Amino acid sequence: MFRASGGETQKVNLKSVFNELVMNVTMRMVAGKRGSPAAADGVFGPSLIMDICDYIPILRWVGFNGFEKRLVNLQRTRDGFLQDLIDEVRQNKINNSSTQQRKTIIEALLSLQEIEPEHYTDDIIKGIVLLMFTAGTHTSWLTMEWAVSLLLNHPEALQKARTEIDNHVGPGQLLEDSDLSKLPYLHCIINETLRLFPVAPLLLPHFSSEDCVADGFNIPRGTTLLVNAWAIHRDPNSWDEPARFKPERFEGFEGGREGFNGEKSMSWGCLGNKGIGLALGTLIQCFEWERVEPELVDLSEGSGAMLPKAKPLEAMYRPRPSMTSLLSQL
Repeated sequence: MFRASGGETQKVNLKSVFNELVMNVTMRMVAGKRGSPAAADGVFGPSLIMDICDYIPILRWVGFNGFEKRLVNLQRTRDGFLQDLIDEVRQNKINNSSTQQRKTIIEALLSLQEIEPEHYTDDIIKGIVLLMFTAGTHTSWLTMEWAVSLLLNHPEALQKARTEIDNHVGPGQLLEDSDLSKLPYLHCIINETLRLFPVAPLLLPHFSSEDCVADGFNIPRGTTLLVNAWAIHRDPNSWDEPARFKPERFEGFEGGREGFNGEKSMSWGCLGNKGIGLALGTLIQCFEWERVEPELVDLSEGSGAMLPKAKPLEAMYRPRPSMTSLLSQL
């Protein structure tokens, strides 16, 4: 982004930036190489919609626009993609027999496969890698996109976060993950973003294996229950001014809170809370940010099992003068 800006104010599509960032981090962890967001979206993008058909069978009965047939084709494509990754890492492992201190996830699983081949088959490895892509990538970049959208609409919160970073990290230094524990307001921003826009608004479906009672409701055995976290997070009985973006509500807050299903219940996947904080904090530290238009950023929600923005986020940015020298050396 720094090189693309040429030191001047430029417009950027942050949805694409965050998607590429998360996909590259995931792919490097899994296979030790850069990933292609476009290719991966075609393989992993609809995965949670498939889960909807599994949990709400009527969608399969009514056909859901031939969705099940498309999923069969998707599974073939996905299986081939994952098998190619495993085969590539396996071949590289053979060609580079020297011991490396840092191993990719697939390398570690292939090492276990040599010890216990009956437990770590290629299918098991593919399942683990698939979980990382489907559970972590979308939740991470969607959270970052919502967070920046909210900060653009609340420049006072953006400036407060920048001041916190400048005070604790110091001039001429780039934010590192070890600094995150010193940035409580940045964590407040992430928590408040997840409260207003939980990436999985219905969480994961819950299945009752036995008859039970939950909050006075009789739940028969075999019931599939969807929990509306979006409504819980905006419940005026639990939150003061629930529709308002107010990160300060989480100041001094440690651990869980009744009425909030945030970082403890989300599957943070490959990036995790630290990764989101590091990416968001670095953007705040290194660049000045403004809305493309004087009007507030549109916070309309898209549809689906996850909670995307209806319109991809675009913003104006320019390198901060205090960070130009450091960024030019990267």
